[in-house]
Amino acid sequence: MKDKRDQLVENAAKDLSSEGGKGDVSAFLAKTKIVRQAQKAKGLSPVTGRLMFALDATMSRQPMWDVACSLQSEMFSVAAEHGGLATQLVYFRGTGECRASRWTRTSDDMVRWMERFDCRAGRTQLGRILQHIKNEAGQTHIDAVVFVGDSLEENPDVIVGLAGDIALKRIPVFVFQEGNDGLAATIFKEIARLTGGAYGQFDPSAKDKLAAYLKGIAAYAAAGRDATRLPKDLQKQLPKLT
Repeated sequence: MKDKRDQLVENAAKDLSSEGGKGDVSAFLAKTKIVRQAQKAKGLSPVTGRLMFALDATMSRQPMWDVACSLQSEMFSVAAEHGGLATQLVYFRGTGECRASRWTRTSDDMVRWMERFDCRAGRTQLGRILQHIKNEAGQTHIDAVVFVGDSLEENPDVIVGLAGDIALKRIPVFVFQEGNDGLAATIFKEIARLTGGAYGQFDPSAKDKLAAYLKGIAAYAAAGRDATRLPKDLQKQLPKLT
C-alpha cells in the first residue's frame, strides 16, 4: 500500500501535467505549492539536476544490469550532498522494445523498476535512445545522460547524426563501455566528444570503476554540471569551456 505522502506527490504531479500550460495561473501556483509541501513531507530537497540513465538490456547485459541496480542508492546518496537529483531510466531489450520511465527523485523507484525486468536477447537500439533524448529535451532541462553498453549493431552515420542533434541542445552524454568492441568504442567516443561528455571503459569485473563513474556523474548533475565532481579521467575529456 502506498504511503499517503507518496500518493499526494503523484496526484499533484498528475494534476500539474494535465494543465498543459493553459490553466489558471493561480490554480497552477496552488498546485505547485502542494507538490512542494508533499516533497518536504517526504524529506526531498528541491531538484537541482536531472540525469537520464540509459542502459543496453540485451541478453549479455544481465550482470551489468544487476550491478547498476545495486548502485542506485549510492548514486542518490552522493547527489544529495550537492542538491536534489531527478533521474529517468531508459533501456532497450528484446525485439524492438525501448522504454523510458517517468522522472523520479528516489533510489527506491529506480531499484523497483530495474528489479521488474530481466535482460532479453536482441539487437542494439541506441538510435532510439538518442531520439528519446532529443524529444525529452524539448520538454524539460537535462543536465547529463549516462549510457552503459558494450556493442553497436546500427548504422554509425545515423548514430553520429543523432549525437550531433543532441549536441545542439547542449546535453553532455557520458558513455561507458563494458569490454573492448572496437567499432562500438569508436562510435561511443564520438558521441561523447560531439555532445561535450566523456567516454570510459570498464571490464565486467570492475564494479568499483563503474561505481566511481556513476556516482561522479550523479554529483556532477546535481551540482549544476560541476566538472570537479567527476573522476579525473572524465574531467580531462570535457571541453575546456565547460
